[in-house]
Order: sequence, then C-alpha cells, then structure tokens
Amino acid sequence: MEHNPTYQGIALDAETALALLEWQVEMGADEPVLDAATDRFELPASTRPDPAPPLQMTAPPAAPPVRRDDGPDLDAMVAQAGALAASAQTLEALAEAQQAYDGIELKKGARNFCFADGNPKARVLILGEAPGDEEDRQGRPFVGRAGQLLDRMFDAIGLSRDAVDAEQALYIVNVLSWRPPGNRDPSPEEIALSMPFVRRHIELAAPDVVVLMGNIPCQAALGRRGILRLRGTWTEAFGRPALPMTHPAYLLRNPPAKREAWADLLSLSARLKG
Repeated sequence: MEHNPTYQGIALDAETALALLEWQVEMGADEPVLDAATDRFELPASTRPDPAPPLQMTAPPAAPPVRRDDGPDLDAMVAQAGALAASAQTLEALAEAQQAYDGIELKKGARNFCFADGNPKARVLILGEAPGDEEDRQGRPFVGRAGQLLDRMFDAIGLSRDAVDAEQALYIVNVLSWRPPGNRDPSPEEIALSMPFVRRHIELAAPDVVVLMGNIPCQAALGRRGILRLRGTWTEAFGRPALPMTHPAYLLRNPPAKREAWADLLSLSARLKG
C-alpha cells in the first residue's frame, strides 16, 4: 500500500514532497521537527538537573598574606647615604663619597657625574633640578641653553660662576647629580636618596643665600611644588634664606615670564646688599 506524505493535511506525491524539502533546505532549514513544537526547557523529571543550592551570603575566607620583594628598604638606603655624606669633611671628600654611592640607579645610565660648578665660597648657591643632555656630556650643571640664560640673568646683577671674589660669585648644585633618562622629572625616591648629599653639600659650602631654581628644588627643600605661586617669596631652606625662582628653561618657553624673573633678581640683589 502506497503511503503519501501530507503537508498541512494535503496529500503530497513523492516528487512534490522532495521539491518542498529541497526548498526548505535552500531557505536554511537544517533540522527536522514534528508538527507540534517541542518545549525543550521542559525536560522529563529523570533528566532534569538538580536545582542549584541557594547562595549563601557568607564572607569569603581571608586571603593568605602576600609577600612582596620590593628590593632594598628605602629608609635604610637613605640612612646609608646620610652616613656617607656626614663622614665627608670637605667638598672633595663629599664628591668622592657621592660618586661611590651605588644606591641611585641613575648612576648606571649616566655618562658623567655632575657635582657642582662655580666658586664654592660664593655667597649665593643656586640649587637646580638635574643634569640635562649637555650637562651629562660635560659633567657640569647648567651648561645648556638654560644654563646660558642663567649666566646672563645673574650677570645682570653682577654675579658670575667664574668670579673669584665670593661677593660676586655663584656656586651651582643640582638636586640630582646624574641625568634622568629622557630628562624626566626625578622620582620621589631619587630625591630622597640624593638629599643627604645635597644637605651636606650646602653645609660645607655655607652660602648666605640659596636660590631654589624650579619646581624640583622646591619639592626637595620645602616639600612643595607650584613654582609660579612660590617664586619671588623669601622663605627658609637648609637653615638659610631661600628664594624660589622660575627655571631658565621655563623662561625660554615663556619669554613674558622674564619680567617676574627680573623682579626676583632685583630682590636677591637687594638682599645681598642689605
């Protein structure tokens, strides 16, 4: 007995049924189904998974302590730098001690050690930030474009790093004696490790006045930044009168600020004369 398939109650011959099947395949059908839809979410009880237990709002177990190896202790390294600096009784001995100190990683990538420049007997000590590329080449602070402008600025009030007379001389030191890569700002750790040598440097040189040239010296000596607010206002640093001034590199980028720098130079000149 021949059995013909049906479609929506209509009997179909084999050729028509095959044509319909091919049409459905072309339309994207890829799975045969029954006349009635199957609820696949309603599984038989025997195959239904056990319900998940209710969530318990309990505190997670305490994590075990994590041990971290952060390298040498910063306080211990600062103390070591302080002991080395304190042991130096002359500027020459301080330079040797600082150059031999291995706690500052910058030393490994710098070409030269920039200790100081000018007359160590000068009444005015300029504290700068860190060596740049040209300073790194020559081993002297403030010898690039900013240094050339600095020389012209202080020459205008009768002060020079080349002067023999302490009354007209300048002595120039940086917070860092090695160049940071890419002229980036020194890190707080680098400043902390350098400051024992800077403090001892200023003690041995014993200037009458310290000029804090830029943000980094203000951060190191005063614990504050914001040179445009600090500049021109006398304060105290290292137990001495101190005058914050804008860095010559800033003046090269912002020539109108030279007017305020000139006012600061006049204030310094008056302080030295008074």
